[in-house]
Amino acid sequence: MKKILAIAAVAALTTGVSAYAANPFSDVSTSDWAYQAVADLSDQGVVIGYPDGTFRGERNITRYELAQIVARMMAREDQLNAEQRATLEKLAGEYADELAKLGVRVSKLEKKVGNLSWSGDARMRWNQSYATVKENDVEKPTGKTKDNWNGRMRIKAKAQINDSTYVQGRFATNMYFKDAKKDDGSTSMDQIFVHHQFCDNFGMTLGRFDVTLGQTGILYDDSFDGVQATMGTEEVTLEAGYGRMRGWNGTEDLFEAPNPEAWYARLSGNLGPVALSAEYIDVAHAKKNQATYWGAGMTVGLGDKADIFGDYYKNTEDKTHPYLWTAGLGLGQTAMNKPGSFRVAGQYVKTKTFGYIGGSSTYTVFPLNSIQTKGAVDKDVDFWLINADVVLAKNVSLHGEYAFDVDVKGDNTKYDNLAAVALNYAF
Repeated sequence: MKKILAIAAVAALTTGVSAYAANPFSDVSTSDWAYQAVADLSDQGVVIGYPDGTFRGERNITRYELAQIVARMMAREDQLNAEQRATLEKLAGEYADELAKLGVRVSKLEKKVGNLSWSGDARMRWNQSYATVKENDVEKPTGKTKDNWNGRMRIKAKAQINDSTYVQGRFATNMYFKDAKKDDGSTSMDQIFVHHQFCDNFGMTLGRFDVTLGQTGILYDDSFDGVQATMGTEEVTLEAGYGRMRGWNGTEDLFEAPNPEAWYARLSGNLGPVALSAEYIDVAHAKKNQATYWGAGMTVGLGDKADIFGDYYKNTEDKTHPYLWTAGLGLGQTAMNKPGSFRVAGQYVKTKTFGYIGGSSTYTVFPLNSIQTKGAVDKDVDFWLINADVVLAKNVSLHGEYAFDVDVKGDNTKYDNLAAVALNYAF
């Protein structure tokens, strides 16, 4: 959403209008349609501009910036009527994580269940893949054919310890409706961590938490056991972590341990419609060579309707210098509170064996770790992937994936009908 539209919407929550508020920003003229809202909110201290005296209303507003506005509104809650307070309470719930990082305690929500809040998600998913191998000009099944139907529910519990510290855990249950597994129906806490915000621009997290590397999450998107430090502003952020990356399925040829030690550093920033990131990942206990990945990613917004995105990574320690890259185009944006919103994206993925870390659940239909097994040292893989999402009703979305033209060099296996469909729920 454009910043100027968000401010106009927020203005509806304020009491009264300062008819003679002075023009606060050099790039907002008295002829602008939202001038009065911007001037009034600035006069009340709800919005502030940039050091150069500009407002920059045409750039997209971030969740962090909107959380700052909500925090300033909460400070003057006693001036709002009942309807405005109810709307403010909903905003505080939506931006609870960002408010916690700002050191703002969401007292209204805490009064309901002490200092504990609950949220979560659920999923029903079906996916299919069909693999054949050609022998003497005859295609035969390989045994790698899959037709799965499963469900998952995750419940997140967050406890606010004080104004700057909270503890969060997540319970997860998986059920396999077609082929039951040993953990079918079992429930466990798959994450628990504590976060302390020392000041507005510096915080630390300790425990097991999510880490996503790459603009698309293609390199790694799973749980991390360790410590993470984050510093900076919404425009420029430096993140660093040390611990163990989890979910190393199919990487026994590269790593000696299922969850080897690793440390990473990530520098990210936003320049208007452009989001950039650069990363360094050093994985210990790699066989033969240390696994060291350098990479960068970029997403460029093309107005409110489209974006282009891509990532590139290289393992510089492996003697073959394997790489991974992807690039794609997305149309539309989904929001779980906006039924009818949708997004369609297509991308090309290419990688060499061990150019990919593993542990990612980003790609359902063709998990890249399948090429990182014994005997796969010289394999390359490339394929096209289409993703589609549509919000069917509030907090209910339908997701679909389809991969095609899958080419695994050094392997005469043919992959067809790589598709997945999932119903996702948020609460």
